[in-house]
Amino acid sequence: MPRNSRAPLHVHLNLNVRGLNPSATLEINEMSNRLKREGREVFKLGLGQSPFPVPEQVVDALRRNAHQKDYLPVRGLPALREAVSAYNMRYNKIESSPDDILIGPGSKELIFILQLVYYGDLIIPTPSWVSYFPQARIIGRHTHWVPTSEVNDWRLTPEKLDLICRNDPDRPRVVILNYPANPTGSTYKLERLKELAEVARKYKLVLVSDEIYGQIHHNNQHVSIARFYPEGTIISSGLSKWCGAGGWRLGTFTFPSSLRWLHDAMAIVASETYTATSAPIQYAAVAAFSESPQIETYLVLTRKILKFLAKYLSTRLEELHVSFPAPLGAFYLFPNFENYRDRLKQKGIFTAEEMCDRLLQETGVAMLPGSDFGRQPEELTARIAYVDFDGSEALRALSGEYADTPLNGRFVSKYCPRIVKAFDRIGDWFGSL
Repeated sequence: MPRNSRAPLHVHLNLNVRGLNPSATLEINEMSNRLKREGREVFKLGLGQSPFPVPEQVVDALRRNAHQKDYLPVRGLPALREAVSAYNMRYNKIESSPDDILIGPGSKELIFILQLVYYGDLIIPTPSWVSYFPQARIIGRHTHWVPTSEVNDWRLTPEKLDLICRNDPDRPRVVILNYPANPTGSTYKLERLKELAEVARKYKLVLVSDEIYGQIHHNNQHVSIARFYPEGTIISSGLSKWCGAGGWRLGTFTFPSSLRWLHDAMAIVASETYTATSAPIQYAAVAAFSESPQIETYLVLTRKILKFLAKYLSTRLEELHVSFPAPLGAFYLFPNFENYRDRLKQKGIFTAEEMCDRLLQETGVAMLPGSDFGRQPEELTARIAYVDFDGSEALRALSGEYADTPLNGRFVSKYCPRIVKAFDRIGDWFGSL
């Protein structure tokens, strides 16, 4: 190249960034919004955004603290760290001190910084959340995808984890365990958590337990693996899912005291990058993490709605003769459309991405292919986020019309009509193949 010539800007991109696409969940949301602006009817089952409003007392706390303008401590507002520490004991029976807590602008950012400061391989089971692997690639970390099977509800087994570690037992590794899981909605039984903890302890793994959906376990039975591997587990949580505050961007890491050095290193990077999480948001988050009858009622009602929707939509999927893990938390379904492979081939559809693209174009239903979550492209799995309904109206119904009445199909039809219509279109589309 001539010395004075100017190369296109993309030539100078870091090799770790070249070829990366935007986050699949954010991209499907932007695509859905673009189609809606063009006049298309779109059913937004792609982005996993809570349909429920932020609890009113938390919104009130934000209003009261809108004037807060000072830079807060890098590790987070002391009152918030105290509230998170108490929250950990209240819900997870995990002892932690405020000094063990790090507050960041979303758990996503904290997971990224962890990978940046800790020099170790990343181990993630597939399917997994869309951003774990791209983050590792940006940083230049080696990633082990751990294949899972439908027989095990797409969950990590201790045998698979041990197999990866045994040939080089002293190699530094980070394992990310997300449950209730995005994209499947499944979770781990107590015995499986104990077995995974034993393997983690055997190889001295750093375990990131991504429990962002822990509070919306449908039966309120979430158990943190930190109870069984306290010395090596970092609990990741935040406001986005159980508190309906995704756009507020506030995440939390709870470290064991044995990983204080890692906590310190992350705080140094935070001080040189985002400085501190938004002050008004942190002050408001104190109300979210503090013990409150209003918050408890909010959680009981949101779990009740999500649990019933999961049951209702599972029946709809069973009518289509597709397999999927039983959804026990969060707001996701992960169906496998393998039974339709031959009919899809006749339409020139061979991959999950092609299947989801055609479904969106022909029906307006947006969902994400399993390949966005690390599965093989030819596998006909997809993630459905059943969130396209007015959560405020649904909550009001449970405090009024359905206060003493069990939820039923009429509730779904009246308060979640777009979900019903979307599944009607999914059923019609596959039925017409």
